Amino acid sequence: MAVTRLTDIIEPATFTGYTLQETMQKTALVRAGVAVRNNVIAEQLKAGSHSFTVPFWRDLEDDEANIVNDDPDTHSTPKKIGSGKQMVRKSYLHQSWSAMNLASEIAGDDALAKIQSRVVAYWDRQLQKRLVASLRGIMADNIANFAGDMVLDISAGTGAAGVFGAEAVIDATGTLGDSMSNLVSIAMHSDIYRRALKNDLIEFIPDSQGGTIATFRGLATVVDDGLPVTEGAYTCALFGAGAVGYGTAEPSIADGTEVENLPSAGRGGGQQILHSRANVGMHPAGFTWVETTVADESPSLAELALPANWSRVVERKAVPLAFLIARAE
Repeated sequence: MAVTRLTDIIEPATFTGYTLQETMQKTALVRAGVAVRNNVIAEQLKAGSHSFTVPFWRDLEDDEANIVNDDPDTHSTPKKIGSGKQMVRKSYLHQSWSAMNLASEIAGDDALAKIQSRVVAYWDRQLQKRLVASLRGIMADNIANFAGDMVLDISAGTGAAGVFGAEAVIDATGTLGDSMSNLVSIAMHSDIYRRALKNDLIEFIPDSQGGTIATFRGLATVVDDGLPVTEGAYTCALFGAGAVGYGTAEPSIADGTEVENLPSAGRGGGQQILHSRANVGMHPAGFTWVETTVADESPSLAELALPANWSRVVERKAVPLAFLIARAE
């Protein structure tokens, strides 16, 4: 019985482009408008180095305006605009999957063809995991160094006072002061989402692709069980539009997609391995990466979650991000 080989159905360059494009389109935070493509990040991913700097302009200070007069010898003193920089860390990522040709022969189906169809979903989950890990590090840094001015923790409250609800979300957005209306999305654990559903706090609206988007009081809702849970206390993250900049690129030297054939494996039955590679940059606005603890060439999920690797470089209200820690019941 003939079996279609993966090398017969895949064109590596085309598949790499498809994987990078589709992965970001399918990521829930992208569809919610939280993560937006940043052309600077995308271009820098094609260059060498482990990280790069993105400069930014600070907002004008709210100094009181001058009171004008008619004295020609009295001159105004011009103010200046401040600037800053954010260090963005690159990640060089790879994953591979293999199958024995004999297994596909016996099954009557090509195992690696099935693997190929799931590569986009795999990278979608990986990028979201890396963003959640970064959020853990940012929140821990905020608690340690900024008195938790981005975090509302009600989990120790008695009864309903410690449970997730609409009032708690409003109070968490209040940590942004008069910028609270800039928030557009909320990420929550499935246990919290289930409670919100029971309390009729979730509404569904149609999206541009013919599906639906879950919303919580107008905020696009992302459900991710990778969000922190500690002794019954669940962390929710609230985002403003463009809270995260991202870029993806295929490697400049190695192939983004590569099929490896090992004809002698399985005593000659053969083995096929699908390699998938991606250079990724995902960076929350208002923070800089601090290269404190990274054991390998790119930070792991555990290292992204270390507070020592992050530092806030703008005032609180300029960060389109807030955290709520509450119980599910």
